[in-house]
Formats: sequence, structure tokens, C-alpha cells
Amino acid sequence: MNYKLPTKAIITDAGFASRFLPITKTIPKSMIPIGNRPVMQLVVEECAQAGIEEIIIVATKEGKPIYEDYFNNAVTNIKKQLASQNKQDRYAPIEKILNLPKITVITQDPSYPYGNGSPIASARDFIRNDEAFIVAYSDDVVFGESAVKDLIEAHKAHPDATAIIAGQVVPHEEIKKYASIDYDEQTMILHGLVEKPKPEEAASDLASYGRYLLTPEIFAQLDPKNTGLDNELWTADAIARLIPTGKVYVERTRGTWMTTGDPKNYALANLKYTLDNETYSEDVREFVKNN
Repeated sequence: MNYKLPTKAIITDAGFASRFLPITKTIPKSMIPIGNRPVMQLVVEECAQAGIEEIIIVATKEGKPIYEDYFNNAVTNIKKQLASQNKQDRYAPIEKILNLPKITVITQDPSYPYGNGSPIASARDFIRNDEAFIVAYSDDVVFGESAVKDLIEAHKAHPDATAIIAGQVVPHEEIKKYASIDYDEQTMILHGLVEKPKPEEAASDLASYGRYLLTPEIFAQLDPKNTGLDNELWTADAIARLIPTGKVYVERTRGTWMTTGDPKNYALANLKYTLDNETYSEDVREFVKNN
């Protein structure tokens, strides 16, 4: 079956983010800022650039009201105050948020086990049976070209796809930190994923990261009984179970993927964003050079 092109995206942030405690006991991890915007906004904007019309954020119970407030609260009191001070330009970033695609925030179904596949399964009711959809992990950011757009373009080229996974080449010695993609370089069909291999045992230096184009066929594989390592429900395992009966493709995305999932890599991603985008980037370069 050929599925309609994606107009919806599921963005997940339903974990505990224990590596960022204590701040994540109060705010979701993806509300930590990159520049002057939270990580989650960067992921939402990437989806918007690709033409996504509706976004479902899967959050924790504590995070749900925070995301709802951030993306939907127009703070008219602040708008009035800025107008009275002739500083209306400072309200522009809020207008940008309010003009993003439709955003619905839900919580993960408590009946599902822990694991990165459970938030996706929790959003099942938002996906029609005839449409493909995007999944984005909110602790992965992509700078430059939208990976979501690349996945949608890949679906146009492969309308028979059961799923398409994003990949980026990493230094050979770094592949041990990721899932190495085993695929046919001519057809771009996925053979499998090798989780955190020794460099000499890696199928390739193409690493899988948190951008996927999926179809409703994935939901049968995201069954609570299909737990894997550490009794968790893994998206990668569900995709692998699609390989024998469908066509799973690989897309080498053009943007620069960086993870923000731990303090070190978050700091590096924040620095890259600052150096590439902020008006004070040269001041930061000078500070780093001299300190």
C-alpha cells in the first residue's frame, strides 16, 4: 500500500531526563534553551519548514501544561506593556510561536512500558490509516537543511516505503556510540541496524538518529509485549520487524545533526547554534579564544 505524504509529526519528550537533574525536575528537558529558544521549538520549526501542518507533542504529565502554555499562551498582558513602552518589536518572537503549525500536547499512555517507542504508540489515535507521518526525537536537533523535509522528499521518490530512517555519517571511531546502519547503497534499502558496534564490526559509519518517516504499519510492532533490551519498547526494534514484509529505506540527510541528550553534547549544540546564528557570535568566539 502507498501511503499519503506526511502532514503530521509526532515529537517525543516523555522521559525523565535524569542526566539533567535537578533542572528537569521542574521543566522538561526540551524546554532547556538553545540560544533564545527551547530545543523543542527548534524541532517544531524544522517540521514547519518541511510543510508539516499538525504536530503532536508527547510529554510527561508534568511537562504537558508547560508545553501547552509555551506554544499557545499569547501573554496579552506582556504585549500591552511592550506597546505602552514602544517596544513592540520584542513581541515578535511570541508571534512567531503563535503562527507555528497546530500543536496538540498529550501524555504517554501509562499502560505502555518505558522506551522510546511508547510515546509514538501513545499518539496512535491522531494518525489516519492511509497516511505516513513523521517522528522526531526532541533531543536531536538538525542545523541547516531540514531532515524532515529530506524524509518527505525521499517518500516522494519511494512511495512504496513502509518506513524511512534518517542517517548521518559520523567519524569511524564514534560509531560505537550509535546504531550503525546496514543498507544497500544502490537501492538505499535497510537491511538492519547494529546497535553500538565496535568500529571494526560496524556495518557502516552511517548512524541512525531521531528522525523517521513511518506508516501505520509500525503500530502493530509497537505492542507492549514486544519489549527488548532492558524490558523497554524500542522504535528501532519495531522498524527492524518491518523489514521482512515491507520496504524500509535509508535517507542520508543533508543537515547537521547534533544530540542535546546529555550536558556535554547540549553545550556543544548550544555553542554551534550561537556561533552560526546570534548577532553576538564574534564576541563569543573572542571569549572562547582568550579564556
